[in-house]
Amino acid sequence: MQTDSILFSPVTIGNLTIPNRIVMAPMTRSKSPQNIPTKEVVQYYKRRAEGGTGLIITEGTFIDHPVANGYIDVPAFYGDALPIWKEIVKEVHTSGAKIIPQIWHTGTMRALGISPNPQMLSVGPMDQFTGDHQTAKAMTQQDIDDVIHAFTQAAVDAKTLGFDGVEVHGAHGYLIDQFLWQKSNQRADNYGGNLENRMRFACEIVKSIREAVGEAFPIIFRFSQWKAIDYDAKIVQTPEELEEFLTALIDAGVDIFHASQRRFWTPAFDNSPLSLAGWVKKITGKPVINVGGVGIDEALNVKMFEGEAISTKPDSITLVEKKLQNKEFDLIAVGRALLADPNWTNKMRDNHIEKVLPFSSKSLETLR
Repeated sequence: MQTDSILFSPVTIGNLTIPNRIVMAPMTRSKSPQNIPTKEVVQYYKRRAEGGTGLIITEGTFIDHPVANGYIDVPAFYGDALPIWKEIVKEVHTSGAKIIPQIWHTGTMRALGISPNPQMLSVGPMDQFTGDHQTAKAMTQQDIDDVIHAFTQAAVDAKTLGFDGVEVHGAHGYLIDQFLWQKSNQRADNYGGNLENRMRFACEIVKSIREAVGEAFPIIFRFSQWKAIDYDAKIVQTPEELEEFLTALIDAGVDIFHASQRRFWTPAFDNSPLSLAGWVKKITGKPVINVGGVGIDEALNVKMFEGEAISTKPDSITLVEKKLQNKEFDLIAVGRALLADPNWTNKMRDNHIEKVLPFSSKSLETLR
């Protein structure tokens, strides 16, 4: 890798200047007992900042809604968790990086029995049953308004705590994405049906956040075609539908798009080599984060849990550089490689690829 690689050039987006193009992707860690980050979590993020990562997007943090959380020991973004998040911001900034929280509602992906309200039904676009047992209820207008308020309050808290922006999690089959995807949203009201209606919930959340935090606070919207339950799912079928989708979100207030793919280089549509991120950049000209398999030999699938190390792949880094130079996206998010090795970025910069700690299932056991 050349010392003047575009990967290590700064980028300015509005009032936000990021020291390089490498982003730590949001990755659920389940290391926050009773949903409160620990001192170990503070050091986990600090180490990535010290290791050279330019921008850290936190693991998914659930908003202050009774059934937003879907998993054990993931962090909240309200109440007693906020003082720890403030400490994390301070440590990351002192170490030279920027940091943005990903705010999240899991919707019908939440299982019954999850804290903080284990007795309550999950919520989503539609009622959901397992056999004769109801597991989720269709959201009323009041439910929708409450969730919008909770997302907005989380964004306001992020700004108050000193974060450098906020990322709204609209990907991978969680609540916002459940409204976006036609298969999971068959409502007959203004929140269902055509693409414009299915986007209404996401756009209302973004618009409410924008009004609350002002124009200068960056809003990232993360989205994906694929879902955790269906890798072949699609929100939009054509570039024209993608343009409709993106334009609505820009009008609502999105500054940066985070286009999630299982492989960052995969063409999004037939008859074009452009990835989803590449299409977003072409259509909007807005700043774009790409993500999916950087520095890892295998695509996201069951192999990552088989316990065998999956080493860094230099070819993928070369491809990232080429696509950055071609202005197909502006930032690249790195997931498993950074999870395994907090110093991954500096090792890439210093041409010490042979010293990179490989990812394996053991990487998930601790906050290295």
